[in-house]
Amino acid sequence: MKQQTQTINALRSHLAELGIIAAAGRTKVEALVAIVRDVADVRLPAAARVALTAVADQIEAQADQIDKLERAIVAAAKTDKDMRRLTTIPGIGAITAATIKALVPDPGGFKSARHFAAWLGLTPRQHSSGGKERMGRISKMGNPELRSLLVLGATSVLRIARKADRARPWLRALLARRPYKVAAVALANKTARIAWALLNKGGIYRRPETPATTMAAA
Repeated sequence: MKQQTQTINALRSHLAELGIIAAAGRTKVEALVAIVRDVADVRLPAAARVALTAVADQIEAQADQIDKLERAIVAAAKTDKDMRRLTTIPGIGAITAATIKALVPDPGGFKSARHFAAWLGLTPRQHSSGGKERMGRISKMGNPELRSLLVLGATSVLRIARKADRARPWLRALLARRPYKVAAVALANKTARIAWALLNKGGIYRRPETPATTMAAA
């Protein structure tokens, strides 16, 4: 993905020098590639078209490779028992599960779920002053890609919770008392701890029952 982003940025910058600009976003890149391949488009000099066609070919080849890798990861997530358990956690999909499995071969090496979350850089730093402890920003230690995936997954969960009438009460309470981005990091922290517990103790994630659900079942 990083390599594809670099190639896309190169295509954008070269075409911008020729006055050809597309809106931001990966989906808009298709319009730029179409311009490069359109021999009738006189905005692009012939020499530039020859050079940029190679860049367009590289972007499309990278897209195919990414698609194949994603399908392979999803297939692996269905057969690997640890990855299957991880994907039962809200906010963790096949890509995140595969990343955790690859980067954390021995989850038992962490003393607790909190140590695991701290290793990922999802635990706030503590500052003491005048006998009072204050929580600062997260440390951002550990692997940045895994941390980003967990925060992205948490963001998706919060986005759904904000619109759903039956969202879990503690999620609504979290959104009510914390800024959105802070809430996403807090949820990512919780997700990481649940992931550590499942990897060490087995089992799958089960959504806690709300009091209303319990009463209805009774």
